[in-house]
Amino acid sequence: MNESYYGCTTCASADKVLEAFIAKLPMETSHHRVESQETKCGFGLQGVCCRLCANGPCRITPESPKGICGADSNVIVTRNLLRAVASGSGCYIHVVENTALNLKNTARIKGKLKGLGSLERLCTAFGVSGKDEWEKAEKVADAVLNDLYKPEYVKMDLVEKMAYPPRFKVWSELGILPGGAKAEVFKGVVKCSTNLNSDPVNMLLDCLRLGISTGIYGLTLTNLLNDVLLGEPELRMAPVGLRVIDPDYINIMITGHQHTMFVHLQERLTAPDITAKAQAAGAKGFRLVGCTCVGQDLQLRGAHYTDIFDGHAGNNYTSEAIIATGAIDAVLSEFNCTLPGIEPICDELKIKQICLDDVAKKANAELKPFVFNERERISDEIIDEVIAAYKERRPKVTLNLLPEHGNDNTLTGVSEVSLKKFLGGNWKPLVDLIVGGQIKGVAGVVGCSSLVAGGHDVLTVDLVRELIARDIIVLTAGCSSGGIENCGLMTPEAADMAGPNLKAVCKKLGIPPVLNFGPCLAIGRLEIVATELAEAIGIDIPQLPLVLSAAQWLEEQALADGCFGLALGLPLHLGLPPFVTGSAVAVRVLTEDMKALTGGRIIINADARESAILLEKIIQEKRQALKI
Repeated sequence: MNESYYGCTTCASADKVLEAFIAKLPMETSHHRVESQETKCGFGLQGVCCRLCANGPCRITPESPKGICGADSNVIVTRNLLRAVASGSGCYIHVVENTALNLKNTARIKGKLKGLGSLERLCTAFGVSGKDEWEKAEKVADAVLNDLYKPEYVKMDLVEKMAYPPRFKVWSELGILPGGAKAEVFKGVVKCSTNLNSDPVNMLLDCLRLGISTGIYGLTLTNLLNDVLLGEPELRMAPVGLRVIDPDYINIMITGHQHTMFVHLQERLTAPDITAKAQAAGAKGFRLVGCTCVGQDLQLRGAHYTDIFDGHAGNNYTSEAIIATGAIDAVLSEFNCTLPGIEPICDELKIKQICLDDVAKKANAELKPFVFNERERISDEIIDEVIAAYKERRPKVTLNLLPEHGNDNTLTGVSEVSLKKFLGGNWKPLVDLIVGGQIKGVAGVVGCSSLVAGGHDVLTVDLVRELIARDIIVLTAGCSSGGIENCGLMTPEAADMAGPNLKAVCKKLGIPPVLNFGPCLAIGRLEIVATELAEAIGIDIPQLPLVLSAAQWLEEQALADGCFGLALGLPLHLGLPPFVTGSAVAVRVLTEDMKALTGGRIIINADARESAILLEKIIQEKRQALKI
């Protein structure tokens, strides 16, 4: 903890430059509030509190092992977990639904499609054709939407077409193939309501079912649909951190996950008449500043948007610092990771807040729901309001910039396609490096950023350092990537932190030992890499020398992601347990029995070095089984 100007201490951060900056801020942030929330509810941590009916809340203890209705700790814990996973899955399904609708509407007006390679890839996977790119795109969007809208008792068509066949076989045998994705969320919520399901194993299997629909639709297909509309990722070096904020421009910080919602605005901001408006107000023009996962998505495709996108500034728990610089003139939110804590800072610094999706409505923000057919009007209204805010606030606000934060040479634009292209068009070079031992294995370090488990990104960054030092290459996706990149681990110079074998590989290829695949949605891209590697070798995914870590998982969406990882059969490391430790059944199934079901399991450890040793051991066991 650090002493702060605000009169309390701030939590530690892996990013020491950011930590010092936040400690000196004259306003409260989430980093300050950690101390006042350090005492946690023991019942909540174990998941043994039930408040589903007026008889409660009931809390399970050794003296009171059952709630008033008779539900024991196993029922209460798994019911709470299923409710959380259903909620997290619903968030991702909301995103893929809007993305598919935006692709469909763009195709109908014959709008610009920037990723025709991705379109052809989806057409091949789905088995659809059309007379031109727009008919193909509409059919692809309809295929996704039709699956989302199926009832729960009708299995989705695209699961088999997108899944790795050996995994599909396992899921089919376990009876966890999902029906319509929206209906699965609905069923999950119903199933864990009062006095309904009391079978903990049955509810845990439902979590896996929700994980599959979340992973294939909310993660993998959202990425690929985004590629069609927004352009495919291209490898490049780019700046990251608060240094990307240029006060000579009118800056809009974007938060959320739904890039397609502001694509028209993004293009409009660089139009000559809009640039002239900005210049008349005293600025050089407009810039988008990346934050949270949608910032990672912008960065991923930044090669297509060099005229408007300055760079990715930071993750969810960097957002308060970003706006505290005073150089952000508006915050545009369209989904989660938009902290409530930014609102009082926005109010104090007269920063305009606009929400495009009412699921992300902030208390003091203006709601401008995105409507495709009204996008021209909405974009121009937003631009005029942001210019007005800029003219009003800039003369009154003292800037507090941090140009030394971050770096200028982070490798971005990594995807399953761009990485394979870099390797020569196939995975053989990577497979050969793994077989030869130059790369011991692969770790996917994914998911959220949090202020626990050591502090802001502390466990995540420390774990990554430990893994690369053991010659394990790291692939990242999610808010955790923001902390890792701002700490310099995605620059080519970071090769010096790797073990001798991985260091030699990185130096030869000119790459860092940590490769950033972008937003949390890009966990779906990592699944594609895993599938294609397994296919190239001729094995199932659980046999790969591949491990997952969501070291500082945060949200219900992360729990749904984790269920996808378990369904894929991967070992999943968490720094802190989900709220299930009060159930012996849940703990046993998730940490032991799951291995026999899918091949996956959860590993809990909050120490970076111990966790790396555990994950390295698993990789070594998988290597031995493959005789490499």
